[in-house]
Amino acid sequence: MSYGRKSRTIPSGSRALENWVTALPRDKNQLFETIVRRWELSFSMASVALDDAISFRLHAKLVCAGEQVQLAGVLLERFTSDLIGFCDAAIEHSRDISESPAVEPLNAGFFRGDTAQQAASWNGILHCVLIVDRFRFAHKLRILSGTLRKLEGEFRDAVSGLANGTAAQPGVCWSRLDCLHFDLNTCLREAEIVLKSFLSAVPAEQLAAFAVELKVASESKRSDGQQRLSGATA
Repeated sequence: MSYGRKSRTIPSGSRALENWVTALPRDKNQLFETIVRRWELSFSMASVALDDAISFRLHAKLVCAGEQVQLAGVLLERFTSDLIGFCDAAIEHSRDISESPAVEPLNAGFFRGDTAQQAASWNGILHCVLIVDRFRFAHKLRILSGTLRKLEGEFRDAVSGLANGTAAQPGVCWSRLDCLHFDLNTCLREAEIVLKSFLSAVPAEQLAAFAVELKVASESKRSDGQQRLSGATA
C-alpha cells in the first residue's frame, strides 16, 4: 500500500494553480507547513497501522491483524476530525475576508470508491452552476467534509466487522479498507490545495485568529468522535 504524497493535478491557467505554485509569505507559509505536517503525520500513522494489519493477515496472524486494524480505525478517526475541523473553520472564516479563495471542483477520476466518486461528481456539477467564487469555495469544503465523514464511517464499519468476526466476507472488507484509505489520501491532498489557496486570501493580521479557530474546531470534532466511540463501546 502506498501512503506517500500523491500528485496534485490542477487545471493549467486556473487561479487555484497560480495559488498552489506561488510561494506564500513567511508567516503564512509557516502556518501552512505546520498544519500540513500535522495532517501528514496523522495520516501516516494510520497508514502504517493499516499496512501492519494487512501484513499480519497475510501471515495468518489474525489476532495481531485485528488489533492493528482497530488501531488504524482510531487513528483515521483522529485524522478525519482534523480535516473536517479545517473545513468548518475555513468556511466560517471565509465570510470575514474580502477575497474569495479560488478552488477547482473535486475530480471523480481521482477516487476509487462510489461514495467519493459520487460526491466529486456532484461537486463538479454545482461548481459549474455556482459562478461566485465564495459559493464555490464553501460548497467544495462542505462536500469534502461530508465525504470525509462518510469514508471514515465506512472504514469504521469495516473495521468493526473484521474485529468482532461478523464480516460475512472478510476478504471483501480488507479490500474495502484499502479503497477507503486511497480515497482518504485523495481528500488529504485536496485539503492541502484548498488550505494554501485559503491562506493566500487571508489577510496577514487574521492568521493568528484563524489558527485559534482551527485548533478549536479540530478539538471539537475529536471530542465528538471520542464521545461517539465511548457510547458505542459502553
